Amino acid sequence: MDSFFSTYVWPAIIMIGQSLLLLVCLLVFIAYVLLADRKIWAAVQLRRGPNVVGPFGLFQSFADLLKFVFKEPVIPAGANKVVFLLAPLVTVLLALATWAVVPLADGWVIANINVGILYIFAISSLEVYGIIMGGWASNSKYPFLGALRSAAQMVSYEVSIGFVIVTVLLCVGSLNLTDIVNAQHTGLGTMLGLPSSFLDWHWLSLFPMFIIFFISALAETNRPPFDLPEAESELVAGFMVEYGSSPYMMFMLGEYAAVCLMCSLTTILFLGGWLPPVDIWILNWVPGIIWFMLKACFVFFMFAMVKAFVPRYRYDQLMRLGWKVFLPLSLAMVVIVAFVLKLMGWA
Repeated sequence: MDSFFSTYVWPAIIMIGQSLLLLVCLLVFIAYVLLADRKIWAAVQLRRGPNVVGPFGLFQSFADLLKFVFKEPVIPAGANKVVFLLAPLVTVLLALATWAVVPLADGWVIANINVGILYIFAISSLEVYGIIMGGWASNSKYPFLGALRSAAQMVSYEVSIGFVIVTVLLCVGSLNLTDIVNAQHTGLGTMLGLPSSFLDWHWLSLFPMFIIFFISALAETNRPPFDLPEAESELVAGFMVEYGSSPYMMFMLGEYAAVCLMCSLTTILFLGGWLPPVDIWILNWVPGIIWFMLKACFVFFMFAMVKAFVPRYRYDQLMRLGWKVFLPLSLAMVVIVAFVLKLMGWA
């Protein structure tokens, strides 16, 4: 009995506790990411942004949460009620489930599986189903058009994201996210005789793929200038137009959880994860989680700034960029990276 408890029960309790701690921290972080998104957008427009609820408006997201929770959900008469309510739940559950394999620092991961990157790619690919279910179950033309747009857009840019990940995996030789970060201890900088630094991270050696991944992540998460599924000037609010109160909040929570995931993936794949910018003793004293959070917040800041200075694409431009530019470019880079690694004997 004692061996059963120590082998199965106790590890399960620890994993559940770690999962709950991660979810609580992630939800609080998402609340402030949402506030930061509004504050950055306001600063670009020379406005103050949310500044009433709490000091400097720091409690605005929690006030919005209470507002959504206490509002009455309205379900259209012609909607499929079960699928209508299931869609936002599927979206938010899939968005949060991907975080199980994301290492926030060395050893700070719930499931350090050897196929972590495949797990994330598989789960994030399923998120489109929540959007399709919501658009179809609403029994209205505008949500259905928004859902179709989103399905085509997310599938298109997942292809280029997949090829970008393949180039990183070719350089690392592992599907484990922790191994991908540790592989960035050495790179172009150390080959030139320099100490381990940010020059060794993959953003430099795979710079075209870094740019493609960043832009594809914007499209994958429906962020401006690729927010065609939610284009308010054309489709009111896209697939979410019939939603309100808590179901609408869950859709937005899933969207921002996916945005934070893409920022973390960018940090892990290209920006050295929790590694300090320069491998010196004073920077190594800073905990790895601090470097990871700073890098992820910087990537999100760039996500927010793109919204400010890039106009929205037309839908034909969106599809052309994905299929006629990113797909051939990323495929060519896979071949080039594989050829260089084999030629130089680095494989």
